[in-house]
Amino acid sequence: MPTRLGQLVPAPDRQTKHPLRTMTPMSIEFRTTDPQLLEAVQWIAQETRREGGVLHVVGGGVRDALLHREVADLDLELFGLEPSAVRTLLDRRFALDQVGEAFGVLKLRGLAIDVGLPRRESKSGLGHRSFDVLSDPHMSPAEAAQRRDFTLNAIAYDPLTREIIDPLGGVADLEARTLRHTSERFAEDPLRVLRGMQFVARFDLAPASETLEICRRMTLEGLPAERIFEEWRKLLVQGHRILNGLRFLEDSGWIRYFPEIGALRDCPQDPEWHPEGDVFTHVGHVLDAFAKARIKDPWEDLVVGLGCLCHDLGKPTTTVREEGRWRSKGHETAGEGPTRSLLGRMTAQTKLVESVVPLVLHHMKPFQLFAGRAGDAAIRRLALKVRIDRLVRVARADSAGRPPLEADDQAERWLEEKAAALALRDSAPQPLLQGRHLIERGLRPGPDFGPLLERCFEAQIEGDFHDMDSAFGFLDRLLETEGDPGATSERNKVESGGV
Repeated sequence: MPTRLGQLVPAPDRQTKHPLRTMTPMSIEFRTTDPQLLEAVQWIAQETRREGGVLHVVGGGVRDALLHREVADLDLELFGLEPSAVRTLLDRRFALDQVGEAFGVLKLRGLAIDVGLPRRESKSGLGHRSFDVLSDPHMSPAEAAQRRDFTLNAIAYDPLTREIIDPLGGVADLEARTLRHTSERFAEDPLRVLRGMQFVARFDLAPASETLEICRRMTLEGLPAERIFEEWRKLLVQGHRILNGLRFLEDSGWIRYFPEIGALRDCPQDPEWHPEGDVFTHVGHVLDAFAKARIKDPWEDLVVGLGCLCHDLGKPTTTVREEGRWRSKGHETAGEGPTRSLLGRMTAQTKLVESVVPLVLHHMKPFQLFAGRAGDAAIRRLALKVRIDRLVRVARADSAGRPPLEADDQAERWLEEKAAALALRDSAPQPLLQGRHLIERGLRPGPDFGPLLERCFEAQIEGDFHDMDSAFGFLDRLLETEGDPGATSERNKVESGGV
């Protein structure tokens, strides 16, 4: 059940006395499955007040509470206490992990809570981390809010007075679904552009024109690949309107840093099959369809989401006009190169890349196999190349990403059922016959084992046997017909004078 940390109550007199405090006749709940989070916040707030300071809940936790979303973690900002006093206060009850002395951020061990002091930052170089940071516990809440990225993340909440502190109009922007930067200092951190991309998708926001203008003037500045990838991960695993996130990338001019995706713009498609428009638009709709069907497994959703993002990257190089229609023959194979190029710049996770590439190479297979009424052998061969459950998810989203055409997942349902019947939904077929089984039949180990086992596995894929009894039966018949290949090999050597 949701746990209430505080409730906003009307206080008209305070609206005029303190212009930074926005009081509204609405309630704010911090919905969390871990009530210890809220108990800890209440305790820290009370102890901070006893020491003469003030605690605010800040950032994404307040934003998510106002959106009636579950809060997974909380950020706290303490005003009026020196760093040593904050540490002493927290040490009374919590085990702590410090995140860099210069940043003045303390993590409560075992709780998803970060405690920080207001800080001043001055840019000292390129990139996301090139800042000189100095804690300033006496900074005003309004000044502290301006160092944040967007106004919807600059809303604070006082759990003791039950007041929202909103100096930059973040509540109004949140209600209007507007993504707006906090100040001109926004331009100091290039990562904020990519954060804007995923916020637009996650919270169904429209970027303010002045925010886009600042983004256009910003550059990548050598951002580390892992930070770039993290924003893409959030876009895919948490975004709901992912097409809007891609549009933000386009409108901000930052699509230039992702040329494999930029190449999809204006790449034409046959309007009969793709009335939604160019490939860029199609991929966005595919990702929106994928988002509606996420399974809440972070790894699986990331793999399939990247498969959806990359599935048509081969179209720009293969699309031609033939007999009055746009065609892109071989785009699946052509998509491997740009997929590896795009993902290779963003992540060093080989396992992830090697999981995504087969989805690109085979994303048309469900439709093709269904149309050809393929047999079990073809499905077994497919399962050797790609996980069918992932492939079905990509293909289903692909079919749904063509509005106003209605999604038709006949092929995906057919393949799903076939794969389930063959116990191949999320795994590849494994050889039943191993080397030890050949030895059990009296065969001598040697270089001929490999080719013999390959023949047996090929027969298994074709459906000649399906369990150990029938596997041994197949092996025995093969040996009766052809004999021991090891013995034949030795005999051939003797007859040729090899030994």
